[in-house]
Amino acid sequence: MSDKIAEFRALHIPGDPLILVNIWDAGSAKAVAAAGARAIATGSWGVASAQGSSDGENFPLAEALANLARILTVTDLPVTIDMEAGYGDDPAAVGASVAQARDAGAAGINMEDRLPGQKELLSPAEAAKRYRAAADSGLFVNARCDLFLGRDVAQDGDTLVAATLERARAYADAGAGSLFVPFLLDPKYIGAICDASPLPVNILRGKGGPTHRELAGLGVARISHGHQPWAAAMAWLTAQATQVLGGGEPDY
Repeated sequence: MSDKIAEFRALHIPGDPLILVNIWDAGSAKAVAAAGARAIATGSWGVASAQGSSDGENFPLAEALANLARILTVTDLPVTIDMEAGYGDDPAAVGASVAQARDAGAAGINMEDRLPGQKELLSPAEAAKRYRAAADSGLFVNARCDLFLGRDVAQDGDTLVAATLERARAYADAGAGSLFVPFLLDPKYIGAICDASPLPVNILRGKGGPTHRELAGLGVARISHGHQPWAAAMAWLTAQATQVLGGGEPDY
């Protein structure tokens, strides 16, 4: 498994980003792998929704790990699992949960710096303790920083970048492998973070934001698609069902 972790880590190259079309089960993993993916990444929203649950660690860890195990049966690619806030009330519990993901065969995890259901971020020091516990498992940790969620970038962009870089340094010292900055579409601030971050930067692709090529030019090392593939697949299915049940013919 250490080879898969090293392989996954090596895919994070600023300017030549790893593109992750986030999946939710073994079937979607197999489809994305067949398209030429270099790694597989779950998205917690899609994983939970596919089982009739909801995001925010409402989907039990045991079931998320069982889902991971099924994914690993259909691909030899490195697999990273979205573990939301780490499934733990304290750093020790986070470490135990992440160790289970390692033992199940994951190469990496995605982990947030705020607790489930909370809008406020943990302090950089407290978040770093949780990231350290996760990184001590040996897995590649993608440290998510939610400072841009719901914020006015035009007004507060410079301040948010400075705060993000402060967290990036703390998370790097804690052993994180990359910095995930979702909900940021402004190329100026993406570039500023990539230029100064001690960690390779992961950006969530979003409508109206930079293209994959533009993100590469800004120095991004990893591009995620989050819940968007799941949402698009379900929208397509609903549209086709509506068409068929309304007396029409499907497009498939």
